[in-house]
Amino acid sequence: MPKIKDPKYHQIALEIAEHIVNKQFTVGEKLHARSTLAATFGVSAETARKAISVLADLDIVQPVHGSGVEVLSRDRAKDFLDQAQESRDLQATHKKIKDLIAQQKEDLTNLDQTFSMLVQQTQRVRQNNPMSPYELIPQNNSDKLNQSIGSLNIWQNTGATVIAILHGEDLILSPGPYANITAGDTVYFVGSDKSVQAMEQFFSPEEPTKNA
Repeated sequence: MPKIKDPKYHQIALEIAEHIVNKQFTVGEKLHARSTLAATFGVSAETARKAISVLADLDIVQPVHGSGVEVLSRDRAKDFLDQAQESRDLQATHKKIKDLIAQQKEDLTNLDQTFSMLVQQTQRVRQNNPMSPYELIPQNNSDKLNQSIGSLNIWQNTGATVIAILHGEDLILSPGPYANITAGDTVYFVGSDKSVQAMEQFFSPEEPTKNA
């Protein structure tokens, strides 16, 4: 974002006002002619004229024909400086907000790209390792507990194949159809992503039927 600068004449007007506030130019004092002010501040006579016009419009100074510029008010010069500072503060706050919004957009873009990369990596892992197991710990109030794998017809109902059951500290590999699944067991299985959802639903407790 390009930085907005005050016009040169406005900068000179602020410098003159600052001199007045700091009492380098006192109220009632007559400043040099515009050409001398231009040389003092290193600007053209036209720029000095515009600067004096800004201060005159605010009743901070008053051009006196043939004898330079008279300082009228230190208080109004201070008000002019305060307003200029508030304007600069507002611009700085506006820029900070725009920078924060731009940073947030960049962060969201990076997050989206990272998430897409994660999805792609996960898909590649699944493709290269189709037998990578999932695990499920059934809830203690599931109505499928204390029943055998065979009686539950897990593969027929979910499409998942149970390859191991962790019961306490005992890991039962390739459990047969008579192996029971009890509370606290961890069930390891392989299957598709749909099988994962099917297993979670299959072992979820049934909601009680509401009376009509």
